[in-house]
Amino acid sequence: MEAEKFIAMLSDKHLIDLKKMQHKYSPNEVAEMIALLRKDFFKTLPLRDFDGQSLVYLENRVRLSMASARVLFARPPGTHPYNINAMTTEIQATLAIENITSSRESIRHILTGYAPQDESEQRLWGMKKGLDFISNPANKITEATLYQLYMMTVGDFLEPENQLELGRFYRDDAVYIVGEKIEHAGLPAHQLPAAMAQLVDFINSEDQLNDLLKAVIVHFYLAYLHPYFDGNGRMARMLHLWLLIQQGYPAALFQPLSDHINATRKDYYQAFSRVEDNHRISGIVDVTPFLVYFIEAVYHQLKPQTGVAADGLAVYQEALAAGLITAKEKALFEFVLAAYGRAEFSTKQLEKDFGAAAYATIRGFVLKFAELGLLGVHKYGNRNKYFVR
Repeated sequence: MEAEKFIAMLSDKHLIDLKKMQHKYSPNEVAEMIALLRKDFFKTLPLRDFDGQSLVYLENRVRLSMASARVLFARPPGTHPYNINAMTTEIQATLAIENITSSRESIRHILTGYAPQDESEQRLWGMKKGLDFISNPANKITEATLYQLYMMTVGDFLEPENQLELGRFYRDDAVYIVGEKIEHAGLPAHQLPAAMAQLVDFINSEDQLNDLLKAVIVHFYLAYLHPYFDGNGRMARMLHLWLLIQQGYPAALFQPLSDHINATRKDYYQAFSRVEDNHRISGIVDVTPFLVYFIEAVYHQLKPQTGVAADGLAVYQEALAAGLITAKEKALFEFVLAAYGRAEFSTKQLEKDFGAAAYATIRGFVLKFAELGLLGVHKYGNRNKYFVR
């Protein structure tokens, strides 16, 4: 292939859609291009496809803004491991992607510590247990802990025909996926233990791969293997969060990543499909389309969800150091950051959700923190609602 033609193809905006490339150029030219990419451009990953070949990606097509990493580092002060408001959205969205309906009221009810009232809230309780599990840095990612996470969030709530056999970490039979523009057969069951062990080794390996990109690849690969009869998508998204937390991005649980996925659900499934379609043409599982989707549709859409502005944080720290904030007020403010983020709340709502302070204490807290400039207030007739400034 002439260098000029190859350069034109390499810079083509449709490079990661081989069907369009074949239409624009020709099948023969695309085959020549793929041979050159395989020789000099693809970055290989220590993960194997169903034929035993390494997965690859195109580094020159994967451009990640550092702003995304900064957002995932930016955790507000406080001891709560995740933002209740953001994780309410996360749980509702990750279930909606699989066409499971849930209410924000029920999710918040469970995340703030209330006992489940019915079968649907039992499943939400399982999701809360999963968040508590992955937010604990002592819980490292292993095959055994993946199994624990799966059972508490998904496996315990499945119909009998979709449950795992006792003593097995993964399914024992074939599974076929037919969804919105995605058709895929999971890895044969007898190959799953070796493939999942390989995935866990990759997760825990030290390499030069960007952490955020690695989490996307892990997300893709678990869905690609489809190790369970049901709940693979939820597990892929939960594992994505877990890996970010393990890699030192605590604010991953202060960002509803799945909300961005749900908002672009068609593109999410199309990214999986494009990897499959490209594989049929090239014989290579190139995860670049999924990486590009996630960077553009999710990572680059992240914005600070919670926290105090820099000047407000300085005021808060000075007031703490001066002894102007009581232990109860500190606990209340940290709860507000975790539970509401920048969403509005009333004193009655805070009293109910916090559950460990009298109304007079709540009232005194909001007035003091409004005076400090840490809380703002919106007036609705004779009612006030507060928010973090």
